[in-house]
Amino acid sequence: MAVSVLVVLLLAVFYESIKVGKVKLFQWSLRSHPPNHNQPLTECTDQESTSSGSAQANSDRTRLFLSHLGQSLIHVVQVVIGYFVMLAVMSYNTWIFLGVILGSAIGYYLAYPLLSVG
Repeated sequence: MAVSVLVVLLLAVFYESIKVGKVKLFQWSLRSHPPNHNQPLTECTDQESTSSGSAQANSDRTRLFLSHLGQSLIHVVQVVIGYFVMLAVMSYNTWIFLGVILGSAIGYYLAYPLLSVG
């Protein structure tokens, strides 16, 4: 029983750290890919763009795609961990419930100060 409570506690800590990691990745994505409102999202023809501009646009699209893919994968992991924690709570075991609560508190305490760093 003690191992079960410890595993659930660690899952809750991991869930909180994933939430912070997702926010940090989103902040990094916004800094590295500032929105360009002057440029339409349509494809440019070869006559309108130079080869270096086209290569830069392709590089930006690739980085944006990879950033969005990473955020999506982290979101999937967060949802799966969240459902596991919810299922543990739905066992209606007091010790498991207390492990989730304590794990969430510890995860919040450890992870959220990292949002203000850097």
